Amino acid sequence: MPNLLDIDLIDSTELKNLINDAIIRKKNRIGFLNGQLDKDKPLVNHVLALLFEIPSTRTRVSFDVAIRQLGGELLVLNSGEMQLGRGESIADTSRVLSKYVDVIMLRCLKHESLLEMSDYASVPIINGLTNKSHPCQVLADLMTFIELKGDVKNKNFVWYGDYNNVTQSWVHASSKFNFNFIISAPKNIDIDHAVIANSNANGGNVSVFEDPEEAAIDADCVITDVWMSMGDNSNTTILDLKNQKKINSLAPYKVTDKIMKITNNAIFMHCLPAYRDKEVAKSVIDGNNSVVWQEAENRLHIQKSILLWCLNK
Repeated sequence: MPNLLDIDLIDSTELKNLINDAIIRKKNRIGFLNGQLDKDKPLVNHVLALLFEIPSTRTRVSFDVAIRQLGGELLVLNSGEMQLGRGESIADTSRVLSKYVDVIMLRCLKHESLLEMSDYASVPIINGLTNKSHPCQVLADLMTFIELKGDVKNKNFVWYGDYNNVTQSWVHASSKFNFNFIISAPKNIDIDHAVIANSNANGGNVSVFEDPEEAAIDADCVITDVWMSMGDNSNTTILDLKNQKKINSLAPYKVTDKIMKITNNAIFMHCLPAYRDKEVAKSVIDGNNSVVWQEAENRLHIQKSILLWCLNK
C-alpha cells in the first residue's frame, strides 16, 4: 500500500485521479448532513490513527470527519500523551501502531520523523505536515482551483512571502501538473533552489521574482501564508530581532487590492490561519475573489481520497 509523503514522489496520473475522485465524492454528498456516511462506506472496519506533535485545526478535523464519513474509526494521539513523549523511538512507535490501525497520519516538526515512521510502518503513512512540506494542503488547493477555473496546466500561480513547507509542496506540484509557479520574495528569504531545479528538470516551471507587482502580471491564482513559519517563534532576544528583520523585509509582499488588480482576475488562497492586514489585506481575504473557505472545506474531501488511495480502495 502506498504512502503519501510528498507530492513529488507520486505519479502525476495518480495525483490527478486522486483530485478527480475528491471532486466526484464531494458532488455525491450534496444534501448530506456532515454526520451521514457516504453511500458506499468504503472504509468500514478500518481504523485511522492521527498522531500530532504540534497543534492542528483543519488537518485534525478534516481527517476525523473524513474517516467517519467513509465508514471507518479513528484514534487521535498526541505525542506528549504517549511513550513517544517520554523517549520511545519513532521506529518502535511505528511498529506498534501498525499492529493496531490500518493507516497513520503524522503531523510533526521534523520531516525526518515522517521518513523514519514510514521506514518502520507496515501500514500507509500520510504526511499531515512537516517542516519541509504540506502535500495534503496543496492537493486541496489544486482541487479548489480546478473546481473554479478548470485545468491547471500552463496557469500562473503566484506565491507571496516566506518560503515554507507549503511553498515547497507547490514547487513539487508544478512538475506534476505542469503549471507555472512564481515565488515573489525578498533576497534575504531562504529558498530551496535545489528543489526548484529538480522540479524544473522534471516538467515544472518555477521562477523567483523579487518585484511583487511584476510577479502579479497575468496571475490566475495568488497565494500567501503567515510570515512566521514553524520553528521561527522564539522568546530569545537574538531570534526575536532576526524575526523582526524578516517581517520588515516581507512587508512589501503583503497581498493587497493593488496586487490583485494587476492579475488576470486571480482567485486568492491562504491555507489559514491568517492574520488580516499583515500578510494579506482584510479587503482581499474577505473579498469576492477569496476562496479560502472553499479551500478549507476541500481539505475534508481531499483527505477522503487520500485515505482511499493509500488503502487501494
